[in-house]
Amino acid sequence: MSNLSLSDFDTSVIKKFGPDVLIGVDEVGRGPLAGPVVACAAFIPLEAYQNLSDINDSKKLTPSKRSLFFARMIKNGARFGFAYCDHKQIDEINILAATFKAMNEAVQRLLNYLKIDEKKTLILVDGPHKIKGLYSKQLPIIGGDGKSLSIACASIFAKVIRDNWMNILNLSYPAYGFSKHKGYGTKFHLDALKEHGPSPIHRKSFAPVKSLC
Repeated sequence: MSNLSLSDFDTSVIKKFGPDVLIGVDEVGRGPLAGPVVACAAFIPLEAYQNLSDINDSKKLTPSKRSLFFARMIKNGARFGFAYCDHKQIDEINILAATFKAMNEAVQRLLNYLKIDEKKTLILVDGPHKIKGLYSKQLPIIGGDGKSLSIACASIFAKVIRDNWMNILNLSYPAYGFSKHKGYGTKFHLDALKEHGPSPIHRKSFAPVKSLC
């Protein structure tokens, strides 16, 4: 299935496993030194596959392209659930646990919105691990945001949400340049950290920040 388009990949999964509903799950923000990790669960109606066939992994898209796809997904009936863990939760339970907590909540919110029995769904999860605490069948897919339409749509939604969030946080903490790097450890960000010290939204459990606390 690796040579299929993203929409054909999802179609082939539906034919093979026969779920009533296929949901893709992805996260954004595991690596940054500040801000939240955001997870999204996406349901794409079959009739929308053709209109969304040119969607790709959010990391390969420009911000303007992601925003265009974001609007097109909503117009074509895509439905999303999202959740997050902020910097405090990440420091308390670690980034991996925070990621899966956000993923679980995102799926539950989407299922509740769609009023769907989770035992009749198949969850495609980006990465090598299943999400703990879900009764739905799950299929982890390494590099899933570049293979599955549902996961790619989830990654775009999560990326747009988190980027906008970091742009807003930049208004409160302009010295760190969050609107430029979204919290990732760029040279500009690391230099600002050394000059100003950690801000209230930095992840103090992450090594570059921890050393300055």
